[in-house]
Amino acid sequence: MLGKTAGGLYWMFRFLERSENTARLIEAGFRIALTRSQDTTAEWKSVVATAGVMDGYNAKYDSYDASTLVDYLLRDPSNPSSVFSASEKARTNARLVRTALTTEVWEAVNENWMSLKQLLKRPVKETDLPAILGEIRRQTALVRGALHGTMMRNDIYDFAMIGTGLERADNTARIIDVKYYTLLPSASFVGSPLDNVQWETILRSVSAHRSFRWLNEGDMTSANIAEFLILDSRFPRSLAFSSRIIEENLNFLAKDYGTRFKSHDMIDAQREKLRQHTIASIFEEGLHSFIIDFIRENNAIGMQIEQDYQFIG
Repeated sequence: MLGKTAGGLYWMFRFLERSENTARLIEAGFRIALTRSQDTTAEWKSVVATAGVMDGYNAKYDSYDASTLVDYLLRDPSNPSSVFSASEKARTNARLVRTALTTEVWEAVNENWMSLKQLLKRPVKETDLPAILGEIRRQTALVRGALHGTMMRNDIYDFAMIGTGLERADNTARIIDVKYYTLLPSASFVGSPLDNVQWETILRSVSAHRSFRWLNEGDMTSANIAEFLILDSRFPRSLAFSSRIIEENLNFLAKDYGTRFKSHDMIDAQREKLRQHTIASIFEEGLHSFIIDFIRENNAIGMQIEQDYQFIG
């Protein structure tokens, strides 16, 4: 496969996943803000920081009120990670690789773009926000359904899944980090009812609440929730699951192409690191520190894949 086509597939599905996960990040901040009766500036500021768009936001605004921040993350075309921008870029990449996609996948991507363009043409009212975020998730789920239901399991599918896995790992890590970046007012709140309520909102924001309840009925502790979101490879948005998806599809490419690259060794090292960790060792190291290191490693793997498979030039 041409590197340009591989890159188009990879980035198409990264941008689709980014669109959904930006919506999930907004929901995490929104839900956690609802648990506070006092000033929620710190919560919304942490969302901007965790989304990785602090510099761009600060260049335009000097406050962190909810309506301005939500508009920037949802609709602002100057924000490359906004839902609007990510959806547009996903469609642009889909057009680039149109001949590699089934009709169903192309139509789902095109419908996603047209629907969100209409949905986000005006600022979103706070009362409408949950419904809008739900529709963003639904639209991206339709694209995934078309991918899994109609595409051959070949290198086209592999690059799509690698892009999805990398972006999902990055965004789940960032959503977890919202919890400990600036949300707790004091270390004395750790393990308190407030702490547990905030962890529960994180579960709901990554559609993990019911799955976690099935496995941990009546035992909703911060350690159990963090372990589920980081190390449980059965949950499709956990860091361990996302890392496994990247590893598996890179291995399929290695088998098909007869070549292993540096990116294969990097994902193997990340997988081994996750296997060696327990949630106790992660908390001992520091959750925020662990997550930041994971995000950095994940980004490095993504850049190495681009070099190994010659997405550019």
